[in-house]
Amino acid sequence: MIDKVTRVRDLAGAIYMPSFLMATSKGLLIPVFPLYLMTFDISYGIVGLILAAESIGTLVSDIPAGKLLRWFGNKACMLVGVILVTFSTGALFWIDQLLLIFALRLIAGVGMALWGTSRHAYMAEAVSNNRRGRSIAVLGGLGRAGTFVGPVLGGVLGAELGLGKTFLVCSLFSLIGFIFVFYFVSTTRQLESSSGSSDKSLFDVFSTNRRLLIIAGSGQLCAQMVRSARSTIVPLYGGSILGLDVQSIGVLIGFSSAIDVLMSFPAGLIMDRLGRKLAYLPSFILLAGGMLLIPTTTDYWSLQLVVLLMGFGNGLGAGSMMTLGADLAPTHSRGEFLGLWRFIGDGGSACSPLIIGIIAERIGLFGAPVVAAILGLVGVSILGWGVPETLKKSKQTL
Repeated sequence: MIDKVTRVRDLAGAIYMPSFLMATSKGLLIPVFPLYLMTFDISYGIVGLILAAESIGTLVSDIPAGKLLRWFGNKACMLVGVILVTFSTGALFWIDQLLLIFALRLIAGVGMALWGTSRHAYMAEAVSNNRRGRSIAVLGGLGRAGTFVGPVLGGVLGAELGLGKTFLVCSLFSLIGFIFVFYFVSTTRQLESSSGSSDKSLFDVFSTNRRLLIIAGSGQLCAQMVRSARSTIVPLYGGSILGLDVQSIGVLIGFSSAIDVLMSFPAGLIMDRLGRKLAYLPSFILLAGGMLLIPTTTDYWSLQLVVLLMGFGNGLGAGSMMTLGADLAPTHSRGEFLGLWRFIGDGGSACSPLIIGIIAERIGLFGAPVVAAILGLVGVSILGWGVPETLKKSKQTL
């Protein structure tokens, strides 16, 4: 019992609390940043490109981050990642040139790659397979809690203080997260786990795990695209088509995130008791179905119902792709594998705003959700038929 309490306490300070703060910081930007960009009187395509900048920075940094974990350790990579996010987000308050804004979002993406990959590896090392679903689902739930609090708070701050000052609040949240990481993350576990491992090249790691990375990674790519599309399509559709203000959009997204939070622990139980697939397959089906319904909405309340459905679906898959990656990762090259795994998944996040922006510019915001839904259903097909169940059954009662 003492070991269990100690483990939960360590994870709470080292991972859970800073993850909540980082998610809140990111959530603050969801209703604010797209509307802030629209004040520059630019096309949907340019908006999509700048919205994708953070994901692009994360994408190009995921694989190097996996290698940096072996050289510098989880804690150092976490700290550098958080401070990069803090700096680049706060600086948006003083910058009004689109090229510099794009560059700052790229830097934030680099920071998120270091933070996300090192956090993922830390969780994979710290938690056993038959408890991993719940532990990572709690992490996913806290991320969703942040995106519940963040958009609501961002909408209020954007309306009361102006869009620009919200960036300073975002920076403050991530700075507090830095303090938690500094004081609570331990280096002992990583030193023990890496002491007997060899320094494999990324090419060797990819070659050894090629089939898993291509098949499972392709499913994850499509699934993450539909997840990311939700954060782009809902604010743009609500603001441009339905004429909703920033505060209404913040509340809209916040309620959806509340459903995400409520579903996170049940999702973890499903993953640890019944299997990973029974969580993530229904999750992505519901997200795709919600996307198909967005063009049918005509006012705030109809859009709210659809967004709540997608929140339920997204919550059902809380932490599922992180859990799947941790399950598949070999212990002797975990950091490199997770870097590759996150590179593939973040590719979906990076491509999604670009694709949505291009489609919205060419055929309007009514066609973009349909394309996102199709991508989600393709991901469901690949994950359903091409990826094995990764839960290891245990005789011990969970």
